[in-house]
This record gives sequence, C-alpha cells and structure tokens, in this order.
Amino acid sequence: MNLATSLTINANRHPDKMCITCEDRSYSYKEFNEKVNRMANGLAALNLKKGDKIGLFMKNSDHFAIALYASWKAGLTVVPINFRLSAIETHYILEQSDCVAVFCDENLEETVTKAGDELQELKHFIVHPSSSNESHLSWDNVISNDSSEPAILVLNTDDAEILYTSGTTGKPKGALFDHQRIMNVNMAFIMLKRLNAEDKLLHVAPLFHSAQLNLFLTPAIMLGASSVIQRDFHPVTTLQAIEDNGITIFFGVPAMYNAMLQVPNSDNYNLSSIRACGYGAAPMAPALVEKSMELFGTEQFYNLCGLTEAGPGGVFLSPDDHKTKLGAGGTAMFFTNIRVVNEQMEDVKPGEIGEFVIKGETVMKEYYRKPEETQKTFSDGWLLTGDLATIDVDGYITIVDRKKDMIISGGENVYSVEVEQVLNSHPLVLEAATIGVPDEKWGEMVAAIIVSKNKEQISDEDLQQFCRERLAGYKVPKKFFFSDVLPRNASGKVLKYQLRESLNGEPVT
Repeated sequence: MNLATSLTINANRHPDKMCITCEDRSYSYKEFNEKVNRMANGLAALNLKKGDKIGLFMKNSDHFAIALYASWKAGLTVVPINFRLSAIETHYILEQSDCVAVFCDENLEETVTKAGDELQELKHFIVHPSSSNESHLSWDNVISNDSSEPAILVLNTDDAEILYTSGTTGKPKGALFDHQRIMNVNMAFIMLKRLNAEDKLLHVAPLFHSAQLNLFLTPAIMLGASSVIQRDFHPVTTLQAIEDNGITIFFGVPAMYNAMLQVPNSDNYNLSSIRACGYGAAPMAPALVEKSMELFGTEQFYNLCGLTEAGPGGVFLSPDDHKTKLGAGGTAMFFTNIRVVNEQMEDVKPGEIGEFVIKGETVMKEYYRKPEETQKTFSDGWLLTGDLATIDVDGYITIVDRKKDMIISGGENVYSVEVEQVLNSHPLVLEAATIGVPDEKWGEMVAAIIVSKNKEQISDEDLQQFCRERLAGYKVPKKFFFSDVLPRNASGKVLKYQLRESLNGEPVT
C-alpha cells in the first residue's frame, strides 16, 4: 500500500462524493482519481522513472493536489518547495534534491526558470496552465487521455517526500520519508483529531509545508473526507469560506488566528459548523487561544507541536487538556516516544530544562544527501529536536525556546517564549519577538521587537513596567524596537536570525 492507494479505493467506494473543491472547480472522488491517473500516465510517458525526484513549486490549488498524487502513482518522490523562495534559494533545493522535473504555476515560471539554470539533471518544466517557453511543457501537453490506473508498483517502503526544513538558522535540509512513514503520520492524526469521512477540511496554510500537507490533506483523502482548498490566506475570505462550505476542521498558524480576530465584524460570520480547530508551527499565546475559542464558539482546540523531521510529529494538547494545561505543548502523539534530556541523554527531573527528543514510526529516514548532519541529529535512534523544554510530573512537555534562541544575560538563562507570552498579553501589542543582542556589561541583553495594534504608540517605560510586574528583573527587555511586521517563514515561525542581523546593524525603528 502507498499514499495514493486510498484515493483509488475511495474512488471505487464512493465515486460521486466531493473530494476537492478549489475556487469554482470541484471534483468527485472518481473525477479526481481520473485526473490524477491521466497526469501519472503523462509523467510516465516523459520517461520519468520510479524513484526520480519531482519538485512542486505551486501555490495551494486543486492542481497542486493532482500533481502530488499523480507523482506518487508514477512512483516519484515529491519535493514540495516554498513558492516564496528566490530563484537562488530554489536553485539550491532543486539541485540538492536531484530533481529531474518540476511542476510550477504560470506566474511562478520565471523564478523556476532562473532556478533551473545550469541544472543539467532538471529535464522537464511542467507549467500550469500553459507556458510560452518552447523548452517547457504546458500542463495539457503532459496530461494523458489514459485515465486507467498506472502500471507501476509502488511499495510502502519506497520514498515519498523530501520535506525541506524552514531554514530559520541557515540553508534548509531535506527530510526524507517513505510512504509508510507518512501513512503513519496520517493514521496518528486521524486518531488524534478523531477525523471521519463526513468531515470537511479547509486548507489555507501552505500545502508545501508538512503540517497542512501531511496532517490535513493526505489524511482527508485517506479517509474519503472532503477538502476545500484556498489559494491564499485572507482573514475575511477564510471566515467566509468556513461559513459557505460548512467546514468542520480548521488549522491555522497563530498569525492567522490573530488576523481573523482583527476583522471588525468577525463575530457576524456563522462558524457553527466547526467541530475542531488546530494550531501550531509557532507558539500561540494562551490569551490568543482563549480569544480564538470565543470566535469559533468551541473549546475543541488542539495544540499541534511537532517538527518537519518527524513528519510532522511530536506532542499535542487535547481540548480537555487545554482546561488545565493551557500553554503546554502536550503529551506524545501516537506512534511516538518523547523525552526531555540533558547533554548526557539522561532524563531531566520535572521542571528542569533540557532538550526535547523524539523517537517513533513517523520520524524521517535521514537528511537527504547529508550524512554528517543526519548523524549529528540522531543519538541512539532519538531525534534531537534542538528545542529546549520542560516536562512535568504528568508527562506534559512545554517548549521554552530553541537552543539557538536562548538568551544568556549576566549568566542567567532567559527563554524568549516566556518573555514573548508576557508581551503578547499587553492590550496594545499585536505580536512580539525577543532576541539577545550583544552587551558589554551583561554579555547579552534582552531586546524586544514589537508590532503594536493599529500602530498604537506604546512607551518603553509602559512595556518595561508591564513586564516587571510579571517577570524577574533579568528577563525584562532592556531595549524595545517597533516594526510594522515580524519576518516569518512560510510556516509562521519568526526569523529571529534576520532580527539579530538587523539589530547588529541599524536598529529596527
């Protein structure tokens, strides 16, 4: 069995049920499966062979989903790529992953063309809907008239995905997964979220990211549920899509929930169809979780705290746990073992800070073509996440910082997440990020970058007083900088290395 097998099964079980809707296009399971088969047979006609790597440089769409499942049916390994990357960054991924073909949207073709320059192994550029470049292929020139199931044996042990990490600290690395590992992720999430075939899922977060792809889209198709795909996130259109389509399952990064709460008449939308919401990819302040519960009219919220290298997998906080453990990451997801350890890989005591490590059936095989990085990332089978965390007596883990983001001021460890949660609770703060900046006296001082609500003016003195009432003195930011936005990657993580670079040069103003 492989990831595409369930699509074929569901096309036979309930051919007329809605599978995918995007904009004004809708496909039943039978129609979607036939489209996928036609593209898979078209890929085979290009002499793409089992095990070849194919890039997906596309925005969210039904065509992304068709390209994804067609590639799997053709026995290819898919490489989803962040469509916001520059040509230089995309070139690195296409080259490092050994891609021999790439799908792209027409409006992204220029970037991919530049990215593919001098890549001798990259033979095919498949452009949707069409290309004016004579050396490229238009979608309709590749898709075959043959809608029969491809005669290609794809095993659960065959490679399925190379997922590139966020690159928050440098060049991204490609986490390699076979079909079975991703199916384990699917099954774990189906059990965790109690998904069923009657659910309708809205896909707004980028599908090139492992969370939306492997926790929501592929489980939906595995179950025979229905999916609505939005090309872009906008808070108003997202709220409207939930109302119009009777969406039951929603996932968003914290910045999305924050944006929806800023819509002036957000409480006028009918969101009663929602039965469960998920959030993740970045820490979400407890106050923001509570406000989001009010907006959606449900307490059925799940914190999904995982990482790309685990499929994604890690820990989750159930709706019931939100009542007593709000702010924690949670306990182990299914098929997963977790620990918090010191430098000697010994379990820390409850309340002590150590590194969060994970072992399980959803963890990547390796970093593709990076044996040294792979070796450094595993210790006796445990994946070293680079996240600092505590674990309580009940086994609940709370992430306190990235190892590389911890601030050491005057010999004291300051964990940025703790400071940010306090700042984010200020009534005039939309969002905040904290970093360490060099200081002659303390080694590092805590600095905060603030995005205020509606560009309200907030004094440094007001923010410092607010923090002093809630934090130890050494944790209180010594400097505040203000910005219209925080730099983020596609998964919603703040790019703190960019903030550090900015403050080591000209300060943010």
